[in-house]
Amino acid sequence: MSEVIIQKKPAPSEKKSFKHFLGKFGALIGLIILSGILTLLSDKFLTVNNIMNIARQSSINALLALGMLLPILTAGIDLSVGSILAVSIMVMGIVSVTMGFNPILGILVCLLVGIFFGWLNGILLTKLRLPHPFISTLGTMNIARGIALIITAAAPIAGFPFMIQFLGGEFIGPIPISFLLVIVMYIIFHIFLTRTQTGRYIYAIGGNKEAAHLSGINVDRVLIIVYTISGFMAALAGLVMVGRVNSAFPLAGLSYELDAIAAVIIGGASFFGGVGTVWGTLIGAMIIAVLRNGLNLLNVSADFQMAVIGVVIIAAVYVDVLRQRKSKKSS
Repeated sequence: MSEVIIQKKPAPSEKKSFKHFLGKFGALIGLIILSGILTLLSDKFLTVNNIMNIARQSSINALLALGMLLPILTAGIDLSVGSILAVSIMVMGIVSVTMGFNPILGILVCLLVGIFFGWLNGILLTKLRLPHPFISTLGTMNIARGIALIITAAAPIAGFPFMIQFLGGEFIGPIPISFLLVIVMYIIFHIFLTRTQTGRYIYAIGGNKEAAHLSGINVDRVLIIVYTISGFMAALAGLVMVGRVNSAFPLAGLSYELDAIAAVIIGGASFFGGVGTVWGTLIGAMIIAVLRNGLNLLNVSADFQMAVIGVVIIAAVYVDVLRQRKSKKSS
């Protein structure tokens, strides 16, 4: 008598747990697979010097992406971070190099300029009741870039003091200080987003802005904080950049906002708001840095690299769209 073998279908809970696993660790798995492929293709990839080089190269985008995460969590965006980076370091250059003031004052001025433009983004969005931060930050992007060009007559500034170069140019052993700064900032932001009331409000606004308002959250105040922090992070990234190249130029940070947005989305955040983590964003920034580094090692042209990054961004956004469709169907 023959036996009938009945194959059990995976239980719904098993499917959900697998999807949850992919949603939580998908970006990390992607980074590991990408690193494995590049290790096979180039014997120079998995070396201490190259890994530290990737860490150093990723620092600027990792800091920008960390700031960008907050607007995206609120279903917004900040297109001005590259321009804020530029105007912040140009003002710092005027204060600390051209005028010869104390470098500590230069650093403070740099960060304050970033804070001001971020605060301005928040004020324009909330007080003018603009329909989307795309508009306010697009305007600020042009204003900040224009100011950076005007105040320096479009000329670069070089020869910064050691104290200003420290964050972006120095090492502790083989480890770049800029990457240690990244780790410290990511830990601080993780605590901020998961352990503070304002952090929980940011997720709530991204999940449902109207419901957040009705529950008593001061939405305007939180949004101003979000964009102010984004501006601060842009200035901090600029400080690291100056340390790397010992120079500030008014076209610095051009299109950097695109890499920052890409890192956040690749790291699992949603353009629809309310979804995203600090560590996912770091992995997203590392994926972009590893991809660029690997393509350089393989002697792939810069033009082709841009196309590859574009494909990765589209794929990440498409995954986000599919995730949103599935969540709507299940709800």
